[in-house]
Amino acid sequence: MTPKQRIESALQHQEPDRVPTGENLVDGKMAEAVLKRPLLFNMGWRELQAIWHGKRNEVVRDYGEVLVDLPRSLEWDYVRVPAVPRKKPYSPPRMTGEYSWVDEKGEEYSFNPESGYLVMRTHFPDMQPGDLPDPAAVFAIDPSEIEAVRHVVQELGDTHFIIGRTPVDGSFPWEHTVGMEAFLMKMLTDPDFVKKATEVYVNRSLAYIQAMMEAGVDAIMTVDDYSDNRGPIMGLDLFRKFVLPAIRRQCELTHQLGGFFIKHTDGNLWSILDDLVEIGIDGWHGIQRSIGMDLALLKKRYGKNLCFFGGVNTETLITGRPEDVRAEVRSAIEQAAAGGGLVLTCSNVVPVGATLENYQAMRQAIQDFGNYRT
Repeated sequence: MTPKQRIESALQHQEPDRVPTGENLVDGKMAEAVLKRPLLFNMGWRELQAIWHGKRNEVVRDYGEVLVDLPRSLEWDYVRVPAVPRKKPYSPPRMTGEYSWVDEKGEEYSFNPESGYLVMRTHFPDMQPGDLPDPAAVFAIDPSEIEAVRHVVQELGDTHFIIGRTPVDGSFPWEHTVGMEAFLMKMLTDPDFVKKATEVYVNRSLAYIQAMMEAGVDAIMTVDDYSDNRGPIMGLDLFRKFVLPAIRRQCELTHQLGGFFIKHTDGNLWSILDDLVEIGIDGWHGIQRSIGMDLALLKKRYGKNLCFFGGVNTETLITGRPEDVRAEVRSAIEQAAAGGGLVLTCSNVVPVGATLENYQAMRQAIQDFGNYRT
């Protein structure tokens, strides 16, 4: 079978020749070690500096090439490809600290060098509904934002399963508006603001979905998180009132365009999985077995409806031993692979601190334990 056929079989709850695999993202330093060349791909501060100093095209070219070479080198069956910075003049922002700055819009950001790549907005304005854009305004995608997607589709589209990652989800748009704490409060005190903000940013996500599907991806993944280790942070009622309809819109458009819809959201999801199944998502990525998202029980309850993307705890790739990683791969396959519906990945992204030895142990374990025909 081709890699694409393996993923399609898993999503359709059929057994391929072996358990399929892939990753959403790999730390840039690990990618350098695998590919044995210097990279700008996912390199955090190095990547930001390159963009600010006029090397946007080099960064984008690197994303396209790496996201072709990694699946081939690591024998992935799927690869997730993001939108990239649009083609325009860039210049260094006004720095307010060693790793903090204000951009051309006046928005404040900081970079955490320990994380390797996380950029966080550090100040949010107080906003009212009238401060938000018009939800009905046409949001056009600059074709340059889809350059990496088009390159990967051209190189791998016939053989591998390609997932488009939208840069905006919109179902919980706190990052684009007032910050998490204030947005959660507005869910209670200003529902008109929340409804309008969600509509604005879901409409933007729909535009990216349209553009990525037209470029030839097989699936879409949106990535807003809703839960901590206890459950949805806004509570079940507010999740169903504001968030769930937004996910449904994105899922429905993806299906209308002929693609699969895969939702990434980690944390404790037991209370909302029935809702996600009801709106028709095809796959779920973000399974944290270490906090009680038990794969055997998930398979029993949702194995006929959901394809699970997961199996290895991200923290095991950092602090575990190769034998711990192999044990998690083996147990995931034993618990969830029967009848299809499992794609072996880590629980989030392969992060800073994950060792190449552990990741290689994961790859080897999939080869050792993942054959359906033996």
